[in-house]
Amino acid sequence: MMGFAVIVGASLVSSLSFSSNLFFGFVTSFALTAASMVTNDYYDRKIDSINEPNRPIPRGDVSPKEALVFTSVLSLFGFISAYLTNLPSFALAIVAWIISVSYITKGKSTGLPGNFLVSLTVVIPFVYGGFAVEQIETSALLFVAIVFLSNTGREITKGIVDIEGDRSHNIGTIAVKYGERKAAIFASFFSLLAVFLSPLPWIWGLVSDLFLLPVILTDIGLIVSAFLLLHDYSRKNAKKIKNLSLAWFISGLLAFILGTL
Repeated sequence: MMGFAVIVGASLVSSLSFSSNLFFGFVTSFALTAASMVTNDYYDRKIDSINEPNRPIPRGDVSPKEALVFTSVLSLFGFISAYLTNLPSFALAIVAWIISVSYITKGKSTGLPGNFLVSLTVVIPFVYGGFAVEQIETSALLFVAIVFLSNTGREITKGIVDIEGDRSHNIGTIAVKYGERKAAIFASFFSLLAVFLSPLPWIWGLVSDLFLLPVILTDIGLIVSAFLLLHDYSRKNAKKIKNLSLAWFISGLLAFILGTL
């Protein structure tokens, strides 16, 4: 998804055509996102032994040392691809990597600020798409804001899912500090705020009518998910909502891709 986010970011600021920069941009985002996920699995291996015991490291399929080697290779691969894109993209890739590592090592324990850090790393690929094609438009920031808000809602929901392990390791998520109900309220607020902003690209003439159908599907999904979470904020239901939100994110990406045609 983060590889395609670069393509979406490029499509928001210029007409899409295949280029080596766009290819390397896709590879950069794909590799660095994968690296951050492996790094997260390494640092969370003790928490995951409680929350997600079937993940590769707690299950024993991958050793911590192997995970570190893998994330180093992925990071190197991503940085090489970024350098081959252009120098501004290389600089932004380094910034994204630093933000990601900062969250994994320190920011995760800060709760909502940590959720914002994750959302920041998620929206950077969309900005990176503009860097890759060497064209930046302020109109793309509206889409970035929508993605930032919806992903923050998902991250807060994830805090409900991981509450048991997070509490045992003093991870200060909203769910740990204030309880699952308030976490569900916060998560729903951010998701619904993203829905509120979603018609603006079409209203302001930034996208075509092809944008409407998939974005309506996305909005309905986010609204229904928010109300389902408010009705039942158990760990089991929160996990379903967290996983289901990925489908709404994909339809949202499709909306902006089609909207630029």
